Formats: sequence, structure tokens, C-alpha cells
Amino acid sequence: MRFLIGSRPASSALARAARTALCVSLAATLLPAAAAHAQVTKIQTNPQALILDAADVKAGTDMIFLSGQLASPVDTAKTFADVKSVEDLGDTRTQTISVLTKIKGILESRGYTMADLIKLTLFVAADPKLGHMDFAGANEGFKQFFKTAENPTTVARSTFQVAALAGPYFLIEIEATAAKKK
Repeated sequence: MRFLIGSRPASSALARAARTALCVSLAATLLPAAAAHAQVTKIQTNPQALILDAADVKAGTDMIFLSGQLASPVDTAKTFADVKSVEDLGDTRTQTISVLTKIKGILESRGYTMADLIKLTLFVAADPKLGHMDFAGANEGFKQFFKTAENPTTVARSTFQVAALAGPYFLIEIEATAAKKK
């Protein structure tokens, strides 16, 4: 391809610049079409499993990454400064429900739903009453939000036992990632 400026051939540097501009223009034209085909595929080999094996997110998909969320005090009149015991925040099940409720609210405020969640990371500390992590309690809270009539989907998930969280009475912190078609 030969580029002309007026009636004279363009210099090679100018020709390269023109070709680059043409390529950028074509790419910009084609990108919106690619975004229309954005896709999130949730992979679950065992339909009875509580969590996914994986989530495959294609390019052009809207995504949101939530920072780790902690439970709110059971008594809504209390602030974090008023928390003096685990009872002020509840057991692991109660805290899991509180955290997932927060996550649901954040997602909804940005146009996402719980069904758009693709990955959760749970950090669970030992319940002082039990002397160990209450994994069953975390799962019981989790079941309130996933594989339900309202949200028949689930997520990929990892759970880690940690020595402690941001405050001495927190038993669970959850990070979340959601993705949806544009």
C-alpha cells in the first residue's frame, strides 16, 4: 500500500504513522462488536456441590472487585466502637449472613446481583467459644444466598483459616468478585 500526500509519495515514517492510525481506527470500530459477545461461564462438574469449580470470564465483560467485608453489629444501633464481644457481632453463621448482605447491597448499588458473583474468598478466624474455625457455620450462612429460589447459582470459592482479622471479635471476612455481560 502506498500513501500519498498531495501528489507526492509519503515518507516511510509518515506512511507508518498513517498505517498505525488506520489500524487503531479499525480496532476501535471492531471493539464494541467484541464487547457485545462478552460472556461469563460458570463451571460446575457436580451440580450438588455448594461451590463452582471455576468461572470463565471472557474479555469485554464488566467486573467489580470488592474489598474484604466484615460483619456489622447485630444491634443496628451500635457502631464498631461499641463492639466489646463476639456476641455483639454474632457467631460465624450470623457474621457470614451480615457480610453477604453487605456484599449484596454493594453489588446492587452498582447494578449487579448476587448471581453475578463469580469468586469469593473467605477468611475465617477461630470462634473463641468453639476453639476452632466454624466452617459449618460459614456454609450455613452461605446457603442463605446461593443455590436458593432467589439465586439458584453459586460461585467459585476459597476458604482460609486465619489467626485473626481486623478486630478481635470478627470471625469472617469475605472478598468478592462479580462479572456480567456489558
